[in-house]
Amino acid sequence: MVSLALVGATGLVGQTMLQLLDEESIPFDSLTLYSSARSAGKEVTFKGNTYIVEELTEEHVRNSQYDYVLMSAGGGTSLEYAPIFEETGAVIIDNSSAWRMDDSVDLVVPEVNRASLKRKLIANPNCSTIQSVVPLKPLADNFGVTRVAYTTYQSVSGSGWKGIEDLDRGEKGEKPQNYNHPIYHNVIPQIDVFMEDGYTKEEQKMIKETQKILNQPDLDVTATCVRVPVPHAHAVAMNVTLEKEVSVEEIRQSLEGFPSVVLMDDPENEIYPTPLDAAHKKGVYVGRIRKDPSLPNSYHLWSVSDNILKGAAWNAVQILDQLIKGEEN
Repeated sequence: MVSLALVGATGLVGQTMLQLLDEESIPFDSLTLYSSARSAGKEVTFKGNTYIVEELTEEHVRNSQYDYVLMSAGGGTSLEYAPIFEETGAVIIDNSSAWRMDDSVDLVVPEVNRASLKRKLIANPNCSTIQSVVPLKPLADNFGVTRVAYTTYQSVSGSGWKGIEDLDRGEKGEKPQNYNHPIYHNVIPQIDVFMEDGYTKEEQKMIKETQKILNQPDLDVTATCVRVPVPHAHAVAMNVTLEKEVSVEEIRQSLEGFPSVVLMDDPENEIYPTPLDAAHKKGVYVGRIRKDPSLPNSYHLWSVSDNILKGAAWNAVQILDQLIKGEEN
């Protein structure tokens, strides 16, 4: 008997997690849905059954017993409640940034690494990091990676419902309520708050998470993260330096067939991935592969993926599926 709880069940990522649990037929026997007090009491239909969303409280958690918990709430909620769930014996897969850089917590992308379960808490990485390390993994394994420079083009759904609503407001000529600048007909070179060194917290996440997931703490990584007026799917321009010079065809061959990677790289026919290609799909689409003549052993790649699916909900559900199947085997 596998018991499952989902925290943040009424949010954009939480609702997508429910959809994926159904689509992928993830095996579990009982389900409890949690949310904040504001959304508690709402009815959610799942597999023909109606569930009443419960308010997340310490009393509820301590008086319950779950095998697995999917958490898609804010970092503060995770910091408060994940350890309580852990004390009750549950394995938590957390989608916030709260635990990602904790040395005792695994940061997992299933195509790249596995959970050691040093403790019963697994962190889901940043959305843009996920879609970047998937194509980086075969390059690291086959050729060695020594440097990565990211520029991201992140859709408004990365901000949840509020970001989507701001894009809609702009189209109607209304002022934004979520972003500090209009996003409609605009790009904003800031995601999250600025740090003392001039980088934003989002950029810092990509740098440190890439090093941790690839298990290369000294890897040179830099990033610039930009919000763009696109509803769904993030794009990342990656400039990657390898340990040795290889051909573009060798890079393509290393990516071809790697789990979740979908190659769209035919420049002669103007074939390359765009957010419209990747939106509402689970893959990581890669194209625009070419040598960078300005740096030794360096290459450009373009990665596009749905930030709510592979960048959040699908990655978490993949982890859950692996854990459950691991127990069954």
